Amino acid sequence: MSASNELRPRPLLSAGAPVSSLGLLVAAVAGIALVALCDLFSLFAGFRLLAVFDGDGGFLTAPQQELDAATALYATSGRYQNIVYLPAAIVFVVWFFRMRRDTGLLAPDRFRNGPGWAVGAWFIPLVNLWMPYRIALDMWGAATLLPAEDERYRARIWPVNLWWGLFVLVSLFNGYQEIKYKNAASLLEIRDAVVQYMIADVVRVAAAAAAMYFAVRLTTMQRFKAFEGPFRSVVVKDDASA
Repeated sequence: MSASNELRPRPLLSAGAPVSSLGLLVAAVAGIALVALCDLFSLFAGFRLLAVFDGDGGFLTAPQQELDAATALYATSGRYQNIVYLPAAIVFVVWFFRMRRDTGLLAPDRFRNGPGWAVGAWFIPLVNLWMPYRIALDMWGAATLLPAEDERYRARIWPVNLWWGLFVLVSLFNGYQEIKYKNAASLLEIRDAVVQYMIADVVRVAAAAAAMYFAVRLTTMQRFKAFEGPFRSVVVKDDASA
């Protein structure tokens, strides 16, 4: 028979322990999902544009009417991406700030910067390539349950690393690809730019999936710790009653 024993007293958090908002999480995840859908539409438009080209090597041809229609669809997909990105980013930053505030109340000693940086860090050039990641790591650590007695402390941070690595890769790649596509003059240059844009779209979809997982996992961890207390409970086997 097995029994659940707490090897260390687990103090409860105060009655006013913060619990993160599920509504804000749903809004943030929905915004990210909409961005991913627009990226998938851009991929479809890219495949359609590539299908118009005929030829190989350094010489390409394309029927003008089909090229115009495919180019117009591709431009439309780009407009959709631009339209949905800003509101989705705003909602995500609001969620990020609220999560920083809530996890900060759970474990204030784990943070190196004040809550305001959870917003400001996104808008400072160069700083926005590393400080939000550092804040995310602090939040992840604050929301992670502490180990029970004699249990090794292991905070698995791969969701944070995966999300941020893909986000930075997309951020650096986007500007370069946009300039390259706008400056493309020949059909060959247009095709090469579209192919690289499609690769960026795939990475953006992966980054969106990683961001949704990060947001859901962190919110779940924060709520569980707020309800259950800071320490992990363990299950041990009772040999005497076996």
